[in-house]
Amino acid sequence: MTPVELSRTVLHAVRRAVDEGELKVTVPERVVVGEPGPGGCGDYATNVALRIAGAAGRKPLEVAEVLRARLVAVDGIRDVVITGPGFLNISLTRSADPAPGLVREIRELGAGYGCGDELAGQVVVLRVPYDVRAEVVADAVARIVATQGGRAEVEHGEPVNLRPVPAAEDPAPLGADAAQWALLYPAAHDRPRITADHLVQRESNPLFRVRYAHARVRSVSRNAARLGFDAEPGPLATGTGTGPLANTNAKGTGDVDAVRPLAAGVADDLVRPLAAGVADDLVRPLVTALAAHPRILAAAATRRAPDRVARHLVTVADAVLPFVPTVLPSGEEKPSAAHRARLALAEAAGTVLAGGLSLLGIDAPEHL
Repeated sequence: MTPVELSRTVLHAVRRAVDEGELKVTVPERVVVGEPGPGGCGDYATNVALRIAGAAGRKPLEVAEVLRARLVAVDGIRDVVITGPGFLNISLTRSADPAPGLVREIRELGAGYGCGDELAGQVVVLRVPYDVRAEVVADAVARIVATQGGRAEVEHGEPVNLRPVPAAEDPAPLGADAAQWALLYPAAHDRPRITADHLVQRESNPLFRVRYAHARVRSVSRNAARLGFDAEPGPLATGTGTGPLANTNAKGTGDVDAVRPLAAGVADDLVRPLAAGVADDLVRPLVTALAAHPRILAAAATRRAPDRVARHLVTVADAVLPFVPTVLPSGEEKPSAAHRARLALAEAAGTVLAGGLSLLGIDAPEHL
């Protein structure tokens, strides 16, 4: 069960409760499921009970109980736990692992993954001042709006409806990619930092982490081809598998060594040795981050906020980097279905990273 399918399942539970008279409320158009927050549990969580409780004239905990009774009977859902004021925490059965379905969706849609109809048919007029940051933000917003079926028109004049805080300095000396990131990564109400920090090739630089993560995924794909296997979505065989730093090439050195002169210490900081097997806590954050991509794009488009996309790319990068060393076989191990599935998941992350960077007008490097 993918996050999208789970969202529809929860929405169907709300609709059934309304149809059967247990809840008197307008059924929402969509239900968002995401990673459980502090105090939560399970694979996914949703706040739908809190959202509709007021309109239903019921307490959130009562609404949550009504929905839980329906959700626990659904195939693929192992348990539903109510926490806090009424959050529904959903645990999936192992056979309902969302990763294969999500990866297949991303592979099928490619750069189109995350596109929706939130702004279908709408013309979004962006009136901006004559300012470098405003122009860059408007350009990125126009591309993001297009992913949701809308069309943006950029104008100059009053009344201005998109006025990000200007940069204090000219970002051009940073180069095209770093300048774009410096202007887009902060929220519109924050003043961007135009410093050489955006050029540092270390873990402390979010732009480097995102571009490095994409390059690492591409490296793993090349190395897999050398070993004679390609990606195929399927069970990841968590807990059964690969050894430390298995992402080596045919010569056993790995592409990490090639970047050491440019980014001293990066391999130690970002590519951490792993114990045997692929732990669930490596897979779950990555799957959750990839599943959130459509929601992030929709929010960025409707709120004219490309910084949301930039921050989400950092989340995806931070989730995929620890996962990458689990992809390739280790030592005398032969490529298996699990390795192909892990490669497919890593490549799905690469697709999201490349697509997001493109929306921000930033290059996604094959090598770094």
